[in-house]
Formats: sequence, structure tokens, C-alpha cells
Amino acid sequence: MARIIIEQNGQVIECEEEALLLPELLRAGIYVENLCNGKGTCGKCEVYVSVSELKADDKVLVDGYLPSFEIERYTNGYGAALDIGTTTVVAEIVDLMTGKQLTSAAIINPQKKYGMDVMTRISYEYEYTEDGIRQLQQSIVKAVNQLLEKMCCDVNVSPEEILKITVSANCTMMHMFMGKDARGIGKAPYRPQFLKAQRFKAGNIGIHAGLGESAEIYCLPQVSAFIGADILAGVCVCELEKQRGNVLFIDIGTNGEIVLARQGRLLCCSCAAGPALEGMSISCGMRAVKGAVEDVHITETGVQLDVIGGGQPIGICGSGILAVIKEMLRTGIIKRNGVFAGKSREYVLQQTPKLSVTQKDVRQVQLAKGALLSGIQALLKYAGITDGELDKVIIAGQFGVHLPEEVLID
Repeated sequence: MARIIIEQNGQVIECEEEALLLPELLRAGIYVENLCNGKGTCGKCEVYVSVSELKADDKVLVDGYLPSFEIERYTNGYGAALDIGTTTVVAEIVDLMTGKQLTSAAIINPQKKYGMDVMTRISYEYEYTEDGIRQLQQSIVKAVNQLLEKMCCDVNVSPEEILKITVSANCTMMHMFMGKDARGIGKAPYRPQFLKAQRFKAGNIGIHAGLGESAEIYCLPQVSAFIGADILAGVCVCELEKQRGNVLFIDIGTNGEIVLARQGRLLCCSCAAGPALEGMSISCGMRAVKGAVEDVHITETGVQLDVIGGGQPIGICGSGILAVIKEMLRTGIIKRNGVFAGKSREYVLQQTPKLSVTQKDVRQVQLAKGALLSGIQALLKYAGITDGELDKVIIAGQFGVHLPEEVLID
């Protein structure tokens, strides 16, 4: 037998000789920052292990735009709303008698230990079949129960008083929340197990809510394998079908979803933007957590870095890489085609610790931009309009809130 010793907490793991390190750590419940699920494709490390629980300093958006609407009132009880994202999970409790939001909470999706994006998590199901499907579901169900318990404690409500739970998620996350096989989403013809709205009791999947865990869970419908309930919810909230003129709704992420509203008619598509805008595939990239550079200004006196949480920067997140490329273009460090103007193929933002942007990083962002632009142009062409005829563009989600407006204008 081999032994793995975790220096940070003294934990000792016994495993078979020549066992793979990553699966053994995951089985022991130890979080490992593995962007590609051990495939060796992300280029982030050889063997780099960090042990941590869900971090309290992760900044998660819990507020947003909400239009006025007619409330279905109840005589008693409470409801919960869940938004299960690939990276974050956000929840809130609502008084069903008044429709008032009582509290909200958010955490990082613990499924990230099985992969940082949906395709890597689907790959995990392919590798570990039924065990993988069960582990992914148990991971997110545990997180949801923690959120519900925390919120109930905050507002002095018993989980037994929660009568209804509404869930929004992308198609893959919805499958994994329900314990459904998501492998069909990962290969042609990209066929989900279901698309219609789902209703079932909380106790069926281990959610602790309602008397005898009898709370009704309602999962919003999907459109297709890569146009999920999260986008559908965004369309409803923004009331795109009521918008006058031509409106483009974009959810930027590893998988970019785009909806075009033209005089009430809705067209949608998705495109594989890649992981660059999430900080992956970037030489000094990282997620948007404490220590990440989120904005950059190149001045005559030097480089100014805006860092999430303040303090010493340790990497560059998605909005940061877009900001620095915008600045490099403005100052002539790179040309319009993305090529470095001088002989160097690297621009150093900071020496210690070294943060830089390379030619490869610029190309990764160009690939992401190209994918999103191809999706936009495909919708515009199908609708028979040009980009000059667009009246409004809406950027959704975490990325849309934190991205400086000037970065998008070019």
C-alpha cells in the first residue's frame, strides 16, 4: 500500500501502489484545483495540490435586475429559489404570503473538484459511470442543503416550512442536480435526458426541505443541450419578448449563450467560447477570486492593477485579461491583428510575483472573441439584420456585472 500525507492537516490516505493521485485525493474529500480533471491539457501544474473548503472570500453576485410581476400568494409558508451555475450556486428564501425576499446566500459549486467546466464534469461521468453520476449529484445536493440551512438560520425559519423550491441551471447542471446521466450532452447528437420542466419532492434527491422533506421542487425547462434554464430565466427576467427593436442578450462564459430578440421574435444559439474568459488557458490566469487582477490601466508612470479584495495580485481573471489586452492595443504594444509590435512576445505587468501576458494568451482571447462573434453573426444573418441595426446589447451574469464597459467597446 502507498501513503499520501497531506501536510496542511496531517491527514494520511492509504491507496494502492501506482494509483493515480487525483482520484485518490477526490475520494478522500480533498479539494484539488484541477481545471482539466487531470487530463494534462490546461498547463497549470505538474503536481500542485491545495487543500481548502469553500472559500468565504469568493465574490458571488446575489443581486440583480427584477421586473415587477404579479405574485401568486399563499396563506403560509416559504419558498426557495436556486440558481445552480457551473462555478457558483446562489439561493434565496421568499415569503410566499408577501413575495418578499427574506435572505440570500451563495457558495462556489463544489463540483469544481471534478472539473471546472461542464465538459470536464461530463468526462468524469464517462470515466466513473454510475459512481461518477452519484458523486456529482451528492456534491451539489450537499451544497444546496448547506445553503438552505444557513438561510433558514439567518431568518429564523425552519426547513420544514419551505414548501416550494424553484431551480434554474444550465442543462448539464440540471441533470447532475437531479442525478440524471449527462453523458449524452457531451457528444453528438448532444441529446439530454429531458428538456421539459420537472416536478418532484425534495426528499427524492436528498434535499432537506418541507415537512418530511415533502417540499415540491420545480426545475425550469431547457431549450436544448446547451441552451438551458438559466438562459430561459434570463430571457424572462429581461422580458425580451416585450423589447422593442433588436436586442442582443449574451451570457459570456466557457459556453457562450446568445439570444436575439427582434420585435418579439426570439432566436438563440450557443458557441464554445473556450475557458480563456474564465481565466483558464491563460499563462497567469485564475478565477475571479481574491487576489485576481480584474482591471488594468497602462499609464505613463507604470501599470495600475485593480485586484479583487485588494492586496498583492496573484493572477489575472477573465475581465482582467480583456482589460489588459484593451490597454495593450490602445498603447500600441500589440497591433490590431493581435501580434506584438516589438520583438518581445510577452508583456510584463508585475515582476514579483511575475504577472505577464504572452502572445499565446492574446490568441486565446481572440479565439474566445471569434467564437462569440461567430454566434452573434449567425443570429444576425438568420434574422436578416446587421450589427448596426442593434438597439441594445445586454451582458448577463457575473461577467457582465464586473466587466468594465470600455473593454467591450471596440
